[in-house]
Amino acid sequence: MSERSHDVVVTSVTQMGVEIPDTPYALFVRGGLDDALHRPDDGSRVEVIGGEVIVSPAPKNSHRWIVQQISNLFAQAQVLKPGFIWGVDQGPNLDLVGIEEGYIPDLIVAEQELLDGEGQTGNLCLVTDQVEMAVEVTSRSTGGNDRPPSDGRATKWTGFARTEIPYYLLVDCDPKVAKVFLYSIPDGKAGVYLDKQEWKFGEDVVLPEPFDLVLSTERWTTWG
Repeated sequence: MSERSHDVVVTSVTQMGVEIPDTPYALFVRGGLDDALHRPDDGSRVEVIGGEVIVSPAPKNSHRWIVQQISNLFAQAQVLKPGFIWGVDQGPNLDLVGIEEGYIPDLIVAEQELLDGEGQTGNLCLVTDQVEMAVEVTSRSTGGNDRPPSDGRATKWTGFARTEIPYYLLVDCDPKVAKVFLYSIPDGKAGVYLDKQEWKFGEDVVLPEPFDLVLSTERWTTWG
């Protein structure tokens, strides 16, 4: 087991001295990965990213506040825009079918009717073809897992592109960045997004069709 800042990267579960009955991905999909790794119920997230098990600490208040602002925007649109079909789910388990990875994004955007239907089933995970947009807000310890890869290691950016989620909204709270990025036009075969728009903190983020929303970042702050 190795550590990077405050998150834990488990490249081999056996290095933890833990025997698990199946692959990390299979356990994630069945909802048993946390228990298999004997993780405490402390709000941390256990994900399978790029073939590694990633254990991330619970997000801080400033992180959750930004996620809530994005969620509020969609809730307001449902009230104010007749025919607006999009809803959000915060922190869902997401099964990246086809690449055997499992993420817990900060927020996903999908059709509200679909989310309502899923809420009435016993399904433990959403799947990527149900998702129109994934949203991540970076934290100091785990931001590298959310951004495009810089060292050849697959990240969530790679996984979202490979499974062809149409939009990926990345809020990077690093003081050296302080920007919002909207990635689109995924190339599943290459595992990349072909288009990128960006805005500095303080600017209005324009979410295009099919959302047609303007997201204010006036009060957003970095983690510095």
